[in-house]
Amino acid sequence: MSMLARYDYFQIAYLVNDIEEACNKWCKMFGAGPFVVAPHHVTDRFMYRGTDQEADVSYAFGYLGDMMIQFIQQHDNTPSIYRDMFAQGEEGFHHVGLLVNDYEGEKKRIMDMGCELACELHADDVDACYIDTRAYNAAFTEIHADPPHILSAFAGWKRAHELSRPGDPAIMPRP
Repeated sequence: MSMLARYDYFQIAYLVNDIEEACNKWCKMFGAGPFVVAPHHVTDRFMYRGTDQEADVSYAFGYLGDMMIQFIQQHDNTPSIYRDMFAQGEEGFHHVGLLVNDYEGEKKRIMDMGCELACELHADDVDACYIDTRAYNAAFTEIHADPPHILSAFAGWKRAHELSRPGDPAIMPRP
């Protein structure tokens, strides 16, 4: 069985030049959000293509129906999985995310299919990695572990989306 057939995508992600603007546009146009913003996110452990170079990035997370939408804004020009696809000032679709219960096994399985591990990190007591699957889907694929505290946070964000109404703020405070 292929890696991508085993799990549903839980997330689609875009590199943007302005996170707040992206959140507001998606909220207004599609009813996405509200979004939780993590400005200038720092990890506990980080690896990008064999180095410990960590770019200065901010993230926003919100829901549109059952799909998590993520926006990434890179504030510098440090080499990164985002700069692998987009030059500074460019925007676009970057990755799909898979929420998995066997992080190490799934990471190995997709790498055994010939894809390269581009980035791996540990933050907020969660392991995640980005595998370069551009030869298959023109994007990266994120493998994200699913410990209970993360499932709870995601459920809270999804519930906030379900309860949101037109005119509500596009961005909510991070708990």
